[in-house]
Amino acid sequence: MNGNTRLYTIAVIGGMAVILAACGATPQVTVNNSESAQTGISVSGMGEVTGTPDTVEVDLGVSALGETVDEATATAADRADSLIAALTSNGVAEEDITTTDYSIYPEYDYSGNQERLVGYRVNNTVRAKIRDIESTGAVLDAASAAAGDEARISGLRFSIEDNAELVSAAREAAWDDALAKATQLADLSAQTLGAATSITETVTIPPVPIPYEADMAGAERAATPIEPGTSAVTITLQVQFAFES
Repeated sequence: MNGNTRLYTIAVIGGMAVILAACGATPQVTVNNSESAQTGISVSGMGEVTGTPDTVEVDLGVSALGETVDEATATAADRADSLIAALTSNGVAEEDITTTDYSIYPEYDYSGNQERLVGYRVNNTVRAKIRDIESTGAVLDAASAAAGDEARISGLRFSIEDNAELVSAAREAAWDDALAKATQLADLSAQTLGAATSITETVTIPPVPIPYEADMAGAERAATPIEPGTSAVTITLQVQFAFES
């Protein structure tokens, strides 16, 4: 059965039949045919559809060290302005750039069993949404070159922003899965499957994190290749079916 083990256990106690269907390790199906309770079948169906991401979010910014707070903030502001200008000039809309972190703190050297103030560190980080996937490498290269050695890029997260068709397809697959399980179990228990009386949906669209480290040296280098791969949309349905009397 494609590597999956299906185990069906039938127990009859006091007129109640309970059928547990397990695919893998988790029982997902319950049949209740007791006269004292509402009869029916509760099943879990899952559908997963993959698609190509259409957007990517990246955290990038600057980290500047200066002997004084004024020196560090001035350097960070200048580099951050250059970085943001590089983003907008390479097609990233201003409304898709959001500041996510800004911090100032003293930095110390603890070598030689002695605390020595090195200077003050200023971090300024923004989150940029790039809607033209194919330009991602060029955008990141331009931003890191503009910010110089102070540039920092922490990672990429690909996602599918326009996912309506994928969600619809995953939902249909989840329903087909749930209905197939319920139909089989109704047949096995000599019942006639009725209408669905309860449906609970869970949608999972995990982002795809891609590690990224830029060469900050500023020397001439080849363009950074960025491959979006695929992203999955998963829908799980918990469906309660009644039995026809």
